[in-house]
Amino acid sequence: MRIPRWTAIELTILAACALAGCARAHPPVPVIASSSAAVANALPSLDWPSYNGDDAEQRFSPLSAINADSIGRLQLAWVADLKSDRGQESTPLVVDGTMYVTTAWSKVVALDAVSGQVKWRYDPQVPGRFGLSACCDVVNRGAAFHKGKVFVGTLDGRLIALEGRSGKLLWSTVTTDNTKPYTITGAPRVVRGKVVIGNGGAEYGVRGYVSAYDESNGKLIWRFYTVPGDPARRDGAASDSVLERLARPTWFGKQYYRYGGGGTVWDSIVYDAELNQLYIGVGNGGPWSRRIRSDDRGDNLFLASIVALNPDTGKYLWHYQETPGDTWDFTSTQQISLTQLNIGGMPRRVLLHAPKNGFFYVIDRTDGKLISAQKFVPVNWAESVDPVSGRPIENPAARFQSKPFLASSGAPGAHNWQPMAYSPLTGLVYIPAQQIPFLYAQDRAFRWKPGLPNLGVDLSTLTAPQTATAAAAMRKSLEGRLIAWDPLRQREVWRVPHEGTWNGGVLATAGNLVFQGLADGTIRAYRADDGRELWRFDAQTPLLAGAMSYAVDGKQYIAIAAGFGSGFALSMPSLGAEKPLPPGRVLVFRLDGTAKLPRLTTALRAPNPANEHWSATAIAAGGRLFAQLCSNCHGLGAQSYGVVPDARRSPALASQAAWRLIVIDGALESRGMVSFRPYLTSKQAEQIRGYVSQQAARLK
Repeated sequence: MRIPRWTAIELTILAACALAGCARAHPPVPVIASSSAAVANALPSLDWPSYNGDDAEQRFSPLSAINADSIGRLQLAWVADLKSDRGQESTPLVVDGTMYVTTAWSKVVALDAVSGQVKWRYDPQVPGRFGLSACCDVVNRGAAFHKGKVFVGTLDGRLIALEGRSGKLLWSTVTTDNTKPYTITGAPRVVRGKVVIGNGGAEYGVRGYVSAYDESNGKLIWRFYTVPGDPARRDGAASDSVLERLARPTWFGKQYYRYGGGGTVWDSIVYDAELNQLYIGVGNGGPWSRRIRSDDRGDNLFLASIVALNPDTGKYLWHYQETPGDTWDFTSTQQISLTQLNIGGMPRRVLLHAPKNGFFYVIDRTDGKLISAQKFVPVNWAESVDPVSGRPIENPAARFQSKPFLASSGAPGAHNWQPMAYSPLTGLVYIPAQQIPFLYAQDRAFRWKPGLPNLGVDLSTLTAPQTATAAAAMRKSLEGRLIAWDPLRQREVWRVPHEGTWNGGVLATAGNLVFQGLADGTIRAYRADDGRELWRFDAQTPLLAGAMSYAVDGKQYIAIAAGFGSGFALSMPSLGAEKPLPPGRVLVFRLDGTAKLPRLTTALRAPNPANEHWSATAIAAGGRLFAQLCSNCHGLGAQSYGVVPDARRSPALASQAAWRLIVIDGALESRGMVSFRPYLTSKQAEQIRGYVSQQAARLK
């Protein structure tokens, strides 16, 4: 396995493995293997130069000064305010003593990796209207760094290059059609002189693709579309031939190219330096419902697939489709990690994948052949995966053609974007998994709504609890868990259950540790071999992003971006868990750190129901409209976590004129709250105000 960033520095080989069976079926891994202070102070600097650490994208750090014995001394070293109250999903990069962090609205900040002092900030000035097209908050998951340049994708579809020392803009390229609701939230990758980036927006009516640009000037080199377009037109892209040969025969009707088809590459892009292959994880269909999208027929290649491309030309090499004919929003965009496993007495180059659909896949990365697949959480949409054909054996009821289907794990996914980690020392994958039931029902009254989510799934069946008892029952039905998974034996080794479902990303280290932030506002460290909790820290705010580790001047650091947001936090009801949220931050820890978090003193604004009367009919109509148009950001049942303003607490709620100014006239567009004039009449806006006022009165 190629591990380029470790071999450049002098490392010692782990002489004795304290972890039972840790070397089984895996080659020796170089680590910095000492917990003594004397040796720890002699550590060479070790960077974290890419989103998941290195080309293998394992989220594993070979540093071990912070370990299961020394973890009790881990304290906050410094904290940096990101000046943002929106979601934080970024994994910081550290190169030559400088930390690069992306934050909400695609802003970038460079910090001194030892002190946290700001070196520069860059604001790409994303227009607020693009917030409407961001299904899952105005987040950004990270940057790429190469040859002194920082590369970032922006929410409005640009790819920009900044000078690493100064933050000066070097070039900017528009990668999407801004007349369509494309967005970018994922981290680019730099591969053989090219910057590779995808995009999002499948639910809104776009067609997915991935593009490669010259890292020196931003000029397009190649593009690969993931789903076929209008058969009367050719793209002139690297994907033309394979789309006609393999993909188009798996699509039916005309709606798929009228509605875009989806298949956006919004996260995982991985370069395999050993085989010179580029792997992309492809997202869900648009609309979700295959009945609407493709006459309820066909596999719809390359939705919900891993596709291998030639990184120099973008030409197709192979694919493996994990969810044929996706109709559940089961994306395959989740993190792809590369390693080598000894299977049947033979070393195999494999990729490891835990996508939304709940099956853990081990795939031969030379040719895309399935090696094994097993459920890592209980899912009922499919019984198993056929080892010969590689296809799931579906539950016939799961496609909800004639009646609704209650999925034991649905659209939020058994594992979403939050990164997992793989430790070559334990041979285990650490998955931030979750169990979120979801009721699928066909939207029989579906009408295309330009610029808004078009799912083809009836979400009116999703209701928010109205009592404390109902909220407690819903909380009980949701479960998050950190799972240690053996990919060789395809079985769970240990798990840690968590209250709340939306777990943060994971980091594994050579110190026999696994770090994870949680929705309850704590960061925790577990023993990597048995899952025993060894350390926790109160971060004052829910955490979603994955941690990372680096060493500068002989000291090891653990860093994580803290701040609530994402699609789950915006759309799910708070279930009574609202609390003041501090601004987004970067938290950095080291042994014997001395920093303290600022005191959290912000109080929640009081509910602000209007002193007016609406009829029961008007309130019911407002509730339906809120569910269709507003709940995606302001929470199911108007029960907001407060990431965006809680409508029940809004000063504008008590004033018809102020409400209209915001909802109809778009007075807050610069902050992402665009005008809904294309979708609402003034009467309907008033009905929504009546519904929200009722919810505010209940809260009060």
